[in-house]
Amino acid sequence: MNVSNDGNIECQGGINIINDGNIECQGSINIINDRNIECPGGNVLKELLNLLKLEKIEENIFRGESQDLGFGSVFGGQVLGQALSAATQTVEPDRQAHSIHGYFMRAGDAAKPIVYTVDCIRDGKSFTTRRVVAVQKGRAIFSMSASFQKDENGFDHQDEMPDVPGPEGIESDTEKARKIAHRIPAKILDKMICQKPIEIRVVNPVNPFNPEKKAPLKYAWFKSIDTIPDDIAVHRYMLAYASDFNLVTTSLYPHGKTFWSPDMQVASLDHAMWFHRDFRMDEWLLYAMQSPSAGRARGLNIGNIFTRDGKLAATVAQEGLIRYRSL
Repeated sequence: MNVSNDGNIECQGGINIINDGNIECQGSINIINDRNIECPGGNVLKELLNLLKLEKIEENIFRGESQDLGFGSVFGGQVLGQALSAATQTVEPDRQAHSIHGYFMRAGDAAKPIVYTVDCIRDGKSFTTRRVVAVQKGRAIFSMSASFQKDENGFDHQDEMPDVPGPEGIESDTEKARKIAHRIPAKILDKMICQKPIEIRVVNPVNPFNPEKKAPLKYAWFKSIDTIPDDIAVHRYMLAYASDFNLVTTSLYPHGKTFWSPDMQVASLDHAMWFHRDFRMDEWLLYAMQSPSAGRARGLNIGNIFTRDGKLAATVAQEGLIRYRSL
């Protein structure tokens, strides 16, 4: 395929056809408008799993490398996933995380590692509580409380899964980015059009550069691009990582703005998550998001995450900074 301003892409050095016919490029991607993009040839999912696994450097102290998604600062989902990974490594394996509550306090530097200190607050008969602080350059950038529980039986009910189209036939975020490659800044182009470890397909997207006002409802299918090991803890901190994609911008739908709008400053302020039922990150999950309120430069967003067969796997709540600066 030739590359031109309509977003077509020419792969140099190999093309992989995956599952449902999507095209992924290995090696360089040549953009005709004088930009040559080098895409990593490694296993991006394995790299993410290693990123979230962390290195233990002392008792209850862990270190994780940072991931640059093209914006210089650390992606909030990375800190969420790493913090949950750190807490999990101090808990008995028969207890799984059922809730996390975190606050983003400072922007993290994507060029530097992050140290996670875990405070083992309580180990009860049924529940375990941990507090995690993420430190970079000697200052706290994030704090989180996490609660773990032994498996128990009990009453069961849930919200119904929304009736939306399945993931088949919906373009992924990467495919959409390739179609507008000529409008994406050169410094982040490779992050947008190269293969990602999590494939996301938004059911009702907006045009990132010319958005129309819509009701604050968003639906997105997502899953990892390959199989993940059969470890519940890994799937949970991977879901924590993925849960930060798309959520905060739901509160911008009614206002005709996006993350790309030059007059907007957008960032996550806090993040809470509850794990309800078992799921797999390597199978399609539906993220049903809504924003019940926005005001005072903050937007509240709530999301339910369902398995393909309709089980409510997790609920997420997040308040984000959505600061409008008139140009």
